[in-house]
Amino acid sequence: VQLVESGGGWVQAGESLTLSCAAASTTITIVSRTAKAWYRQAPGKQRELVASINRYGTTNYADSVKGRFTISRDNAKKTVYLQMNSLKPEDTAVYYCHLCGSWGQGTQVTVSS
Repeated sequence: VQLVESGGGWVQAGESLTLSCAAASTTITIVSRTAKAWYRQAPGKQRELVASINRYGTTNYADSVKGRFTISRDNAKKTVYLQMNSLKPEDTAVYYCHLCGSWGQGTQVTVSS
């Protein structure tokens, strides 16, 4: 499964970004039945789970982003989103989506203070 991410960029603290991850070479049925997640990796740190959503729509968030980030999906579009509000400099990282056993290419998010 090929995943294509978009939406990263440079913002100032307090601003918002929305990341998208679209799946190709798979079916809507398969995508709708799989859990989806966003991870991030900051320089010198391990990749960490940011948010996930299972096939039933149940979400889970890292404590550091609770109340600020929202994961959602549109199965018909085979796309998962990450809405990021009130961004902080410590959110700076490369963000990766994960679904159907595949990883996105990563998209850089940089938050300046």
